[in-house]
Amino acid sequence: MVDVACFEALALSDRDLAPEECAALARSAALLVDLATLDREGEGSFELLWRTDHSEAWLNTWWDPRDTGFHDHGGSCVGVYVLEGRVRNEPLVVGEPRRFREYRSGESFSFPGPGIHRMEHEPGAVTIHVYSPPIRTIGHYELVDGELRRHSGPPNEASPPSPTLSAVLADEP
Repeated sequence: MVDVACFEALALSDRDLAPEECAALARSAALLVDLATLDREGEGSFELLWRTDHSEAWLNTWWDPRDTGFHDHGGSCVGVYVLEGRVRNEPLVVGEPRRFREYRSGESFSFPGPGIHRMEHEPGAVTIHVYSPPIRTIGHYELVDGELRRHSGPPNEASPPSPTLSAVLADEP
């Protein structure tokens, strides 16, 4: 469990943040997380650390493997810091080889607001995600009858996998 009040000072900003600033803020927030106190039961969870007018942060713990499926953040950029375990990030690329990038404990990355991507969390992955501006909606992507479709969902709901889209991309040269 984390003490949400201790994160409030980090979130003070009078403007929206750039992707790299979100990654730096995620690194700073990670210093406030006591990994020994995390509840490691069940498949995992995501916990809101803060939400202001200009940013929000989530602590994600995945004890089982987790595929977010392809999604966007409704125009919000993101910075991710890996506290424990490994994750892979994949931007949506069509007609070119897939671009996976793996990140381990102590590494961070950022992703632009208009981007579409998916993440794979290995069992035991613990990450902090900082979004700016706060997410209003998440777009989930999947192929339906050969057409790419976007389904809008709330920011506090887990993103579903995109099995058909992932399978088609895996078959591309």
